[in-house]
Amino acid sequence: MMKSVRPEVAVKRVYDAVDTTDGLRVLVDRLWPRGVRKSDLHMDMWLKNVAPSPDLRNWFGHDPHRWEGFKRRYLEELEDGNDDVVRLVSLAKEQHVTLLFAAHDTEHNHAIILQDFINKALQVEGSKNR
Repeated sequence: MMKSVRPEVAVKRVYDAVDTTDGLRVLVDRLWPRGVRKSDLHMDMWLKNVAPSPDLRNWFGHDPHRWEGFKRRYLEELEDGNDDVVRLVSLAKEQHVTLLFAAHDTEHNHAIILQDFINKALQVEGSKNR
């Protein structure tokens, strides 16, 4: 009996090269990335509403000292959910998804929080189906 492989959720900067292993490429920023023409960004969809609210994004301001507070508040927003969050989790159940973000800081950005949120949602879903 062959074990089924669960799709993965990856994160990648919009400025990084496209790879054949990217799967479904989803832009998860609320604002269009600076310096990128729409014709140059290879993405399958743009889900603006999975990004942090404008108030939260402005409060964070990419300040690593505010990371823990940002993380907690953004997770609360994700848990409140919206159609885009539900859609993204559903897509990730079926296929490999790469979350595209523009922030320069690859350690303190919403995409890695979103990646962890989706992976946990998939684990919960997987444990329900056992």
